[in-house]
Amino acid sequence: MGCFECCIKCLGGVPYASLVATILCFSGVALFCGCGHVALTGTVTILETHFSKVTSDHAMLTDVIQLMQYIIYGIASFFFLYGIILLAEGFYTTSAVKELHSEFKTTICGRCISGMFVFLTYILGVAWLGVFGFSAVPVFLFYNMWSTCATMRSPMANLTSIDSICVDVRQYGIIPWNATPGKACGSTLGDICNTSEFYLSYHLYIVACAGAGATVIALLIYMMATTYNFAVLKFKSREDCCTKF
Repeated sequence: MGCFECCIKCLGGVPYASLVATILCFSGVALFCGCGHVALTGTVTILETHFSKVTSDHAMLTDVIQLMQYIIYGIASFFFLYGIILLAEGFYTTSAVKELHSEFKTTICGRCISGMFVFLTYILGVAWLGVFGFSAVPVFLFYNMWSTCATMRSPMANLTSIDSICVDVRQYGIIPWNATPGKACGSTLGDICNTSEFYLSYHLYIVACAGAGATVIALLIYMMATTYNFAVLKFKSREDCCTKF
């Protein structure tokens, strides 16, 4: 076998679907974890500075945000390892499905491991759908505040008094109703929207939400690839066939 034929055979064993999913998964998780962590820090700064000046009023929220940041560290570590494992499993199953090696055999243990990855990937896919929905919540809250500020600045608004326009974050359950001041009105609200913390946090939440969506797509690709390989391997273990990946 020449060098060219050997290269073609090696390229034939590359699980392109799993490779694309791994790159997309790493990118999505990195965006979600990195941007989400910084955005949460900026959110705490905004709340402490403008909406809840008494520390005891937002103590629980601060603890929850710190816990979420630790969870983000765990998510990043887990998906880094899980992505590598799935990519390695993709190389194994694709080579087995295409029968690139003459000693091709499937064992019960190998099929059970592949089935376990299929099940676990389905569970993670459903979980990340929830994460994607949850990550859209802060985007919605910041967008409401940003659109309110844009309305005040618009010359078409024809407002008699901008002090009557307020944003009360207490209605979202972020801070308790007894928090002071709890809301921002008029020029104070405009100043908040002009701060670097607000601008940065708003856009980072958008990027984090996009990262969560990319991770969902990556897990869907993983699901299709692992399910197909598992089904073909199980079929090949029963009878000789020529199904190709």
